[in-house]
Amino acid sequence: MRIVLGVSGGIAAYKAVLLLRLLTEAGHAVRVVPTAAALRFVGAPTFEALSGEPVSTEVFDAVPSVQHVALGQTADLVIVAPATADLLSRAAAGRADDLLTSTLLAARCPVVMAPAMHTEMWEHLATRANVALLRERGVHVIEPAVGRLTGKDSGAGRLPEPEDIAREALAFAAAVGGAPAPDPVGDLAGLRVVVSAGGTREPIDPVRWIGNRSTGRQGIALAEAARARGAHVTLVAANLELPDAGAAAGAAADVVVPVETTAELRDAVRAAGLLADVVVMAAAVADFRPAAPAEAKIKKNSGTGPAPIELVENPDILAELTRDRLRGKQTVVGFAAETGDASGSVLDHGRAKALRKGADLLAVNAVGDGRGFGTRDNEVWLLDARGAQVAHATGTKRVVADALWDAVLAQRA
Repeated sequence: MRIVLGVSGGIAAYKAVLLLRLLTEAGHAVRVVPTAAALRFVGAPTFEALSGEPVSTEVFDAVPSVQHVALGQTADLVIVAPATADLLSRAAAGRADDLLTSTLLAARCPVVMAPAMHTEMWEHLATRANVALLRERGVHVIEPAVGRLTGKDSGAGRLPEPEDIAREALAFAAAVGGAPAPDPVGDLAGLRVVVSAGGTREPIDPVRWIGNRSTGRQGIALAEAARARGAHVTLVAANLELPDAGAAAGAAADVVVPVETTAELRDAVRAAGLLADVVVMAAAVADFRPAAPAEAKIKKNSGTGPAPIELVENPDILAELTRDRLRGKQTVVGFAAETGDASGSVLDHGRAKALRKGADLLAVNAVGDGRGFGTRDNEVWLLDARGAQVAHATGTKRVVADALWDAVLAQRA
């Protein structure tokens, strides 16, 4: 497929590089057409090296080939990512003051735009009117993601991940232009999936609790990926520590069940699992809880030190799910956050846990020292019930999520 990748001038332009690589590695011929402002974020040599095509911004470049018309005429698909508020405005007005907007006017193929901007700009009536007009004309405008923006701001307006843009754009092109649908769109269609995310908390008193460092980012990515691939997703969310956590959870799943403690998580997962084809226990569960939480805040007694807190063991939810198999042919996936020690490596402990738990798949990941919890990237080794490695994935948590779902499909097959 001949694809024009338009890039406008926003900080999210760096993600266009990743999108370009995804498209070229999938076998598509990609010509990058940036705006002049985009080249202030990512240089032309980067786009040229990855695409193998020249990069230009002006209609007066390559005049003999009339490229400001030819690019749109010969493209099978145009993707603009990121599409800034300014680019959306110029496209809606039919402007043709640079090579990208000229190409958009000349294009008769499917056009997909992935907006990225601050929340206030995305929600402004002018931007909403421009988006509505573009959609009315047949342009597919992808809803921006909710999350961290430039600086400390968070909200709607974040550019979706390159994998999501590629999948949605190619699917739109297939639906509108008759091109072959990309794999693996819809490969989880018909499956009911339960994903747990976050970390449970066990109260010591009304103020304090025992918990862990899990933010829920990997669980959210698993839910998003499953839903994007056609599954019906129930997300059991335990104390998500993410910007706009409620909005992120709502966008990732069809049903969201908030919980706090391990007992609440256990009940919610078992209830949802009664109808589930796949249960993924990505939440980090507190192994212990106080035997008798105090009804009032425990006060500091000067000079005497704190009273001991008696702990009791929480139920092993993953082992129970594996043992009980709440539904025939149900696939159960667990997560094991491990640190190496004198008795063995991360993988050694992971293999022992895989044998002990009996889950169909166990995703083992190293945590601590800036790895695992709270990061945007992850690395997991997927083990089967015998402790044998069946896959290894590294990259963004969305990349890891898709690799896990690929392994689930292979296991179910």
